[in-house]
Amino acid sequence: MKGEGMAQKFRKALNKKEGILAIGGTSTISSEGTQHSISEQERFAFANYINSSLEKDPECKHVLPINPETEALFKAVADGIILCKLINRSVSDTIDERTINKKKLTPFTTQENLNLALNSASAIGCQVVNIGAQDLKEGKPHLVLGLLWQIIKIGLFAEIELSRNEAIAALLEEGETLEELMKLSPEELLLRWANFHLKKVGMSISNFSGDIKDSKAYFHLLQQIAPDGSKEDVPRVDVDMMGLYENDLAKRAECMLKQADRLNCRQFVTATDVVSGNAKLNMAFVATLFNKHPALTKPENQDWNLTSETREERTFRNWMNSLGVSPRVHHIYGDLQNAMVILQLYERIKVQVDWDSRVNHPPFKGIGGGHLKKMENCTYAVELGKKQAGFSLVGIGGQDLYDGNQTLTLALVWQLMRRYTLNVLEDLGHGEVAGDDLIVSWVNKTLSQAGKSSSIKSFRDKGINTSIPVLDLIDAIQPQSVNFELVQKGSLSDEDKLNNAKYAISMARKIGAKVYALPEDLVEINQKMVMTVFACLMGRGMKRA
Repeated sequence: MKGEGMAQKFRKALNKKEGILAIGGTSTISSEGTQHSISEQERFAFANYINSSLEKDPECKHVLPINPETEALFKAVADGIILCKLINRSVSDTIDERTINKKKLTPFTTQENLNLALNSASAIGCQVVNIGAQDLKEGKPHLVLGLLWQIIKIGLFAEIELSRNEAIAALLEEGETLEELMKLSPEELLLRWANFHLKKVGMSISNFSGDIKDSKAYFHLLQQIAPDGSKEDVPRVDVDMMGLYENDLAKRAECMLKQADRLNCRQFVTATDVVSGNAKLNMAFVATLFNKHPALTKPENQDWNLTSETREERTFRNWMNSLGVSPRVHHIYGDLQNAMVILQLYERIKVQVDWDSRVNHPPFKGIGGGHLKKMENCTYAVELGKKQAGFSLVGIGGQDLYDGNQTLTLALVWQLMRRYTLNVLEDLGHGEVAGDDLIVSWVNKTLSQAGKSSSIKSFRDKGINTSIPVLDLIDAIQPQSVNFELVQKGSLSDEDKLNNAKYAISMARKIGAKVYALPEDLVEINQKMVMTVFACLMGRGMKRA
């Protein structure tokens, strides 16, 4: 009964006017003497989203439901469990649930959960550079809200991509190629989708802020996407448009949200958020509408040859995004075409970029959309790799980057990621040049000193596909951290190998290694990614030494 009463209170509170709170910074390092504008609207929306997403999870009962009216959200994330669960909701299987500490939490096991959450968030492409476990433990509002939004947004946008949802091809405009449509960001695709439906009633919008404040576009969008009864198991819904004639905008928005609720889409926004034009929350609302009722039909008589993003491409993209490159990378080849992201990555690996005299900055205007200016940037990016970074870029020219040549673009990106990984080791090892041999010998020395029987000859070693050398190394770095009862040994099936690998990757992140590789990389012994796993663990081990 008590829970029911609380739920009713929450519902009543849904339309309460939200405001902005200014909060002074508390961390002496990150925000001394600063004022952070905290949106109560976001706190309200995220608390309700977490309540509805995780309400059936028994392991979240200790903090759910979160009262969105209070600061409870910031306390609820402090033990890391909710964050880990949300990450898995956005990108399933990112975290092996067996590695989450759930019972009788101590400050140390809480810290482990927060490490696991932050390093896993990084691995799915969240930028967590300025967020530490301590910030989350203390529930610093601006950092908690920023991280939650990134995690939630990645989940919301996962299906708004052509290679995962071919019906999006219905949004192609006259004379537009599939390649051009693929280059649109999820935000641009959402806008295109809304306008595709609104066009039928002679309307259009150009943003999710000012243009939706009067709820008119929303009413018409709901009417267009509501199930028409043609699909089995999906009953017809007739949207009641009477609310359009309500003069009070807040009341009109509330009428609209009642109709959205009938489509099971009342999420993220209150009437106040609509009327005030909160762009972030309205975009999340529209993404929810798209995900539940896209109302698109894949064009027939078209032979699409759509290739999904490979695992390697996704890992590279997540790595770039976690470093906070701007603009965010959605499609690796199209988004690297003007070299701006590549040049930012050079800075991250301590290669100096001459931003003033060598780089052409967007917007790229001129013949062919600034074709020449983008080409010059690409040429400069390759030149930096060859002359300043000492990369092996034989046969790679600026034109290859500009054309989105997959093999050659990935060759450059891999060398950037490799250098970034090795730089961390060199900083810890007082400038000693790190390379494959050094890492392999450190791994074997650490394993034997801890009395482990496993070892590796190289990053192609067959034993790596069991993940046992990785798990042994984690246990050597942090004794008693690995529960070997969960590890499959002996003659292993493919499923056993994958389960070990999932456990190993999550354990590495839990002890504080920022691993971007995926479990499949260990099972298939993907030499490049295996190297990054051992290098990250070596970095963690050296910090502890």
